[in-house]
Amino acid sequence: MAKKNPIKICLASSEFAPLAKTGGLADVCAGLSAYLNRDGHDVRVLMPLYRIVRDSGLTFVPVENLQNMPIRMGPHTVSYSIDSAQLPDSSLRINFLRCPELYDRDSIYAPGEYEHLQFILLSRAAIEMCQRMGFAPDIFHAHDWHTALIPLYLKTVYAWDRLFAKTRSVVTIHNIGFQGIFGADILNDLELNGGERELHQDDLAAGRINFLKTAVLHADLITTVSPTYAHEIQGDEHGMGLQDLLRKRRSTLIGILNGVDYDDWDPRHDTLIPHPYSSEALEGKYKNKIELTAELGLTAGDDVPLIGIVSRLTGQKGIELIQNVLPRLLLSRRFAVAVLGSGEERFEWFFTLLQRRFRDRVCYYDGYNNKLAHWIEAGSDIFLMPSHFEPCGLNQMYSLRYGTVPIVRETGGLADTVELYNPKTKEGTGIVFRDYNAEGLNWAINQALDLYQDKKTWRRIVENGMSKDFSWDRQGAIYVELFRRLSGAT
Repeated sequence: MAKKNPIKICLASSEFAPLAKTGGLADVCAGLSAYLNRDGHDVRVLMPLYRIVRDSGLTFVPVENLQNMPIRMGPHTVSYSIDSAQLPDSSLRINFLRCPELYDRDSIYAPGEYEHLQFILLSRAAIEMCQRMGFAPDIFHAHDWHTALIPLYLKTVYAWDRLFAKTRSVVTIHNIGFQGIFGADILNDLELNGGERELHQDDLAAGRINFLKTAVLHADLITTVSPTYAHEIQGDEHGMGLQDLLRKRRSTLIGILNGVDYDDWDPRHDTLIPHPYSSEALEGKYKNKIELTAELGLTAGDDVPLIGIVSRLTGQKGIELIQNVLPRLLLSRRFAVAVLGSGEERFEWFFTLLQRRFRDRVCYYDGYNNKLAHWIEAGSDIFLMPSHFEPCGLNQMYSLRYGTVPIVRETGGLADTVELYNPKTKEGTGIVFRDYNAEGLNWAINQALDLYQDKKTWRRIVENGMSKDFSWDRQGAIYVELFRRLSGAT
């Protein structure tokens, strides 16, 4: 049944799960779009038709009046089309920006001389798609730097079109560390037609154009992916050069936790794990642990906890701390470790050597394996996530639902989703440490290992975590309320 007063939203993103994904951006765009669609709103999604998407098996249908559209970007003229496809097991249709010249590549992102053109086109095509459809969105929702030019284009190149007279723009910052900074020599490619004065003039004078900064200047609302991260990016440590501007715009900056898709991440019906289970029947969790450790060649059991790590192996994720702490702890405490991930060579080599040194207690899988990721969440007792910074994070929320007690640092979304267990009140869902140093992580792991030996206490922590609800039904409703207030939709 159609919603009585649906909101009209155009959501543009460089990633969308499961079609094209490098991180949480893809999951959030997919989860939020699915929620908005279920809730009866009119959401039009646009993403590039990358090669990996083209070969995904979807059935693509050309959208009428949106074929072979020429567009000029400085000296470059390309032709683009819009196709659509139905997502499996969903009523949501996705629109795809087809321009083989820019997107038919081996990888989603291909830094080089055409990178800025890929995302200039994505921003402009989102607006022109709505024009051709006669679709007047209440909200244009841009995600990260890849679509961050939409607010600027609405105020300049497309300001003439009364179709967008009541449209408001929202940009969501998923990771402020990636801003889309290019040399000012791309200015002509933007085709701003006199709108250059709306760029950050100090940047322009310094010879650079920053896509994300442009959105922070011009979006009607700025959101980011957790309340704590919204506070952190206004400070010098985590603002990555945008902190002064974000402080000036703090009245229009809000942090909203990402939601979790419990259709995919719930041990009660997870088809990727051998034994489903729930907080009322945890026997399946132990069976998953026994089979996982056997599969990985690890020695662990009821009295030997298993620590899981599923992560990109980068400095952001706190892998340096793990390097400093884990080898010594493995010599002094009884536990096993299952690691899944890839990234910086130095960290891959560290886990490779750690596995060789502790063959029956450490297993390292180099790369990504979705089934194994689910199995590690289900079979581990503890999940390790000591990030230097973490805008939101999803794995700690998966861990809570799977009864896998998270160890996290007090930063970003980790601070907003994991509560330090208090033995007096018996409240709390995990182990949280504050200072980013080896001493803090060492204390946290030892604390978890000690608590694990008290089975009654451990069960209480597990049950506390499994009772938490971070579903899109909760988080998506916050977006809807914001969109209504911003656009005046009633």
